[in-house]
Amino acid sequence: SLLGSVLCHPQLPSLTFFMQVKYAPQLPFVLKGLTVTFPGGMKTGIVGRTGSGKSTLIQALFRIMDPTIGQITVDGVDICTIGLHDLRSRLSIIPQDPTMFDGTVRHNLDPLGEYTDNQIWEALDHCQLGDEVRRKELKLDSPVVENGENWSVGQRQLVCLGRVILRRTKILVLDEATASVDTATDNLIQKTLQQHFSGATVITIAHRITSVLHSDIVLLLDNGMAVEHQTPARLLEDKSSLFSKLVAEYTMRSTRT
Repeated sequence: SLLGSVLCHPQLPSLTFFMQVKYAPQLPFVLKGLTVTFPGGMKTGIVGRTGSGKSTLIQALFRIMDPTIGQITVDGVDICTIGLHDLRSRLSIIPQDPTMFDGTVRHNLDPLGEYTDNQIWEALDHCQLGDEVRRKELKLDSPVVENGENWSVGQRQLVCLGRVILRRTKILVLDEATASVDTATDNLIQKTLQQHFSGATVITIAHRITSVLHSDIVLLLDNGMAVEHQTPARLLEDKSSLFSKLVAEYTMRSTRT
């Protein structure tokens, strides 16, 4: 497929969003004339207050909704011209609320049966769950109940990490968990992603402003528009930038608690 040739190309895919989005014809635009490029291989952190349009941007990338006006392109290819399965098979996401299904450990990491047991064990080891699963009597065939209720929230998040390690896509979206993951798990996820996705195009939807300080680029959304798009260092130098004000607010809140 056309997208396959783009996303399997050794060069890393860049994404360009040029669009306006509304949820229904009679409703106002949620994203208002957004024009932004995510360069291939770069780590971009998206920040903004609740309702600024962060989640809508990702929904549009995965084509959960299509732009009302405009388009999203991956290396010049409009994603609306590509089959949904084809598109989504080449994108990975670690969602805010980790999802697990009724089935086995193997099925949860590899629902389509595309990988060998060795590859699955390797992914489990990389996300620090290998020993935990080896201790289970049925190993990879150990049961997982609906929503992964027999796993802790942190473990569920690590299973999602194992899934994306297994798939090794060139575009990864990390929708940061707000409060559900403890700091140790959060640090482990960040460290593992740095190791395994150093060459990928990574987009992080940040709910903790500090987590984008190590990004290559920060995109700050406000009221459905891209108001700042620059390196974190440059934005922090500019005390009048919205980003530096958000960081100052966050720091003040953290020192109070």
